[in-house]
Amino acid sequence: MNDSQQSNIHDFDFSLICEYFSSLHRQGPGSEKSTAKALSFLPPMGADKRIADIGCGTGASTEVLHRLTEAQIVAVDLFPDFINHLKNKNLGNRIDAQAGDMTQLTFADETFDAIWSEGAIYNIGFGKGLSEWRRFLKPGGIIAVTDASWLTLDRPSEIADFWQEAYPSITDIASNIRCMEKAGYRMIATFVLPEDCWQENFYHPARRAQEIFLRNHPDNPIAEELVRNQRREAALYQKYHQYYGYVWYIGKKL
Repeated sequence: MNDSQQSNIHDFDFSLICEYFSSLHRQGPGSEKSTAKALSFLPPMGADKRIADIGCGTGASTEVLHRLTEAQIVAVDLFPDFINHLKNKNLGNRIDAQAGDMTQLTFADETFDAIWSEGAIYNIGFGKGLSEWRRFLKPGGIIAVTDASWLTLDRPSEIADFWQEAYPSITDIASNIRCMEKAGYRMIATFVLPEDCWQENFYHPARRAQEIFLRNHPDNPIAEELVRNQRREAALYQKYHQYYGYVWYIGKKL
């Protein structure tokens, strides 16, 4: 998520990334209210239902799914430390938290009634994730994901260049809807995450976490650059949030 003068988040040491983001309740923009609203478009998720929360991080979305449904939940993330954080919350035996790579999932076909992924599908790619994960859904199953999307047809070069570096396949809502339909889903709903999902729930809490992180890594140029990049990202959102955002895409497997 950086221009040519800075490093991409994926260039940093995994241990530092994990340490920093583990200190945040959310590893990306979102809110309990947003998760609940998306969940309202799904049929009732009773005790006989199964949900996969892919790219769950430390479990902010998993907690909401657990509280608002009675379903069995499989929560998957690449970072074992994130999974350990989720396990330490002791939410009960309806959650199976496991480390795994979303690009190499080994679930049996037609395992889940719903697949959930907040702010994580970009790691595999929107279209690829929709296509590859489709087989894990039962007939008529629901997929619900958020993905960074352009909200306008035109945007300033500074923010366009930033997202081109961070997520080259970012596109607009209409294009993502067509992609979902092409992947074999009927569109149910789409809505943009409000600004508080970014500011109050992600960037503002990150300020305190960054101070602590830097104190724990004094004179560490890599840690300093990671924080510098996160602060630049927050500043760019403050300046250009009308041009992009996270968008919910909710579809039904055909």
